Amino acid sequence: MSDLSGKVAIVTGSSKGIGAGTALRLAADGARVVVNYVSGQADAEAVVGRIVAAGGEAVAVRADLSRPDEIQPLIDAAVSTYGRLDILVNNAGIYRVDSLEQLTAQSFDDHFALNVRGLLLATQAAARVMTSGAVIVNISSGLAKSPYPMVHVYCATKGAVDTLTRSLGMELGPRGIRVVGIAPGFVATEGNAESAKGMSDYLVGKTPLGRVGQPADIAAAVSYAVSADAAWVTGSTIDVAGGMVF
Repeated sequence: MSDLSGKVAIVTGSSKGIGAGTALRLAADGARVVVNYVSGQADAEAVVGRIVAAGGEAVAVRADLSRPDEIQPLIDAAVSTYGRLDILVNNAGIYRVDSLEQLTAQSFDDHFALNVRGLLLATQAAARVMTSGAVIVNISSGLAKSPYPMVHVYCATKGAVDTLTRSLGMELGPRGIRVVGIAPGFVATEGNAESAKGMSDYLVGKTPLGRVGQPADIAAAVSYAVSADAAWVTGSTIDVAGGMVF
């Protein structure tokens, strides 16, 4: 496990799924964690409760990153509560089925407002208070490189995330701040339970390691990305997909 003692992390969208798994892992590694949520207060408080019960420190903070005016207060909450910010995990996002026939301008705007603009503005706000040694992790998707036609808009947002990981890594590198992307494959979460119905066998069949991913698999990769072991990694997106290509 990584030694994140003394570090402070924000994990956006961490009341459930990959975000919750990541918050739990970073806390187990020693970080003090801000568990961000929008509507799932009870779920976020449950994640905080698990962290505290295990001897860690965490607080739940509501902020909708699709709303620019709610981003700075989230960063401020981390600094006012714990005195610093060392890690930002940009995990919050939405995923909707949008075939060419089904997609709407509203769905396009909703996806990009959170998955891309929210990520970029959160990074902007976080970078203002971060110092050398800080790390930003962007949760991407295998769909960025091998898109699927029923989710055009979501795939486009994750392609943008990969590009931002590269450009932000270039800009923040001289300050000693690293930016690393993590691209999950098919991971079982509450968020994709409905859309993955009837497709699990197909998706597992495309996964060389032969199983569905779990939030803990992605959390372990995030743990590596923010650790000293990854000190020479920035601007890159790491596939964590069991060998799967969508």
